[in-house]
Amino acid sequence: MEITVTKSDLLRELTATQGVVERKTTIPILSHFLFEAAGDKLAITATDLDLGLRTSCPARVKKEGSCTIPARKLYDYVKLLPDGDITIKLLENHWVNIRSGRSNTKMVGMARSNFPALPTFPTAGTLKIPGQVLRTLIAKTIFAISNEESRYTLNGALMVLKPESITMVATDGHRLAHIEKAHETFPDVSELKTLVPKKAMAELNALLNQSEEDSVEFGKDESTLFFRIGGRILTSRQLTGQFPNYEAVLPRDNTKFVTVRCEDISSAIQRVAQFADERSGAIKLRLEKGALTVSSSSAETGESEDSIETTYQADPIVIGFNSQYLLDFLKAATGGDVRFEFKDSQSAGQLRPDENGDAEFKYRYVVMPMRI
Repeated sequence: MEITVTKSDLLRELTATQGVVERKTTIPILSHFLFEAAGDKLAITATDLDLGLRTSCPARVKKEGSCTIPARKLYDYVKLLPDGDITIKLLENHWVNIRSGRSNTKMVGMARSNFPALPTFPTAGTLKIPGQVLRTLIAKTIFAISNEESRYTLNGALMVLKPESITMVATDGHRLAHIEKAHETFPDVSELKTLVPKKAMAELNALLNQSEEDSVEFGKDESTLFFRIGGRILTSRQLTGQFPNYEAVLPRDNTKFVTVRCEDISSAIQRVAQFADERSGAIKLRLEKGALTVSSSSAETGESEDSIETTYQADPIVIGFNSQYLLDFLKAATGGDVRFEFKDSQSAGQLRPDENGDAEFKYRYVVMPMRI
């Protein structure tokens, strides 16, 4: 294999694949890129066995072929090269020669045959999802995904495609984020439910942020999810198992509610949380006529209280929550007014942006209360 590429083209694609490359791995080949040169392009592949990314950049191919190169070392080295052409040539014994201007480097690769094969993008049954919609769904749910590996089906978000809508739901058992976008058209599906792993969502989000593409082509087979964004294809191993019945958790009769400015309540919680118990992060919300009071206390650090004026007129209620869970939602709600809805101090609270009925996205966040 012998090719010439420009630094800017190569670096752009190496940057896109960094999130997929396995840093600490017991399988050395997974810390390498696979380079395949053919026609007028260089195809670059990275995988950690759960996640894979295939991308490409234009290249002048003098000799077609393939090789593997240590991913992190190559990325760090190419970043430091001057702008201009880079020539990459495969030598004997899997060594790779990289020349640019007056720089000349040889890197030790591994046998091409060791690199795992990636599944191929399905030829039929794919759907187009608007990129901006997918970006919003991920941002509003990814933080509620469980990090506990033992709760396998909660390590991803559930994406539900219906002919008229797209929904994403994530939960870790303590809180649940649910967002729906109506008036999307997927006429070819009756209902398609897919569990998207957290790492795949994070990588997808990064690719969407780097891309100018309007839409993502989505497909799946028995074991793999596929997302095509322009010339890049992200593959992810599917999560198996049954996602919890989230509709049963959504509160129906939270009749006590208060509307506050997102910024006001977020600042109050951040201040008060400094004095919450470090392990539980528990704070107390007290809702009474005309005010919402946030408070916390711990034997080690002291106590704190903050109050916000409201128009609340119903019966008083006191309820405890994990402060970080509330702050995660308020950060995702991105400003404006938010509505806190309660039934009583033992039942889940529901938070949502205070928007009119024809809002583009319907977003709700359910949090289990804490005993304080």
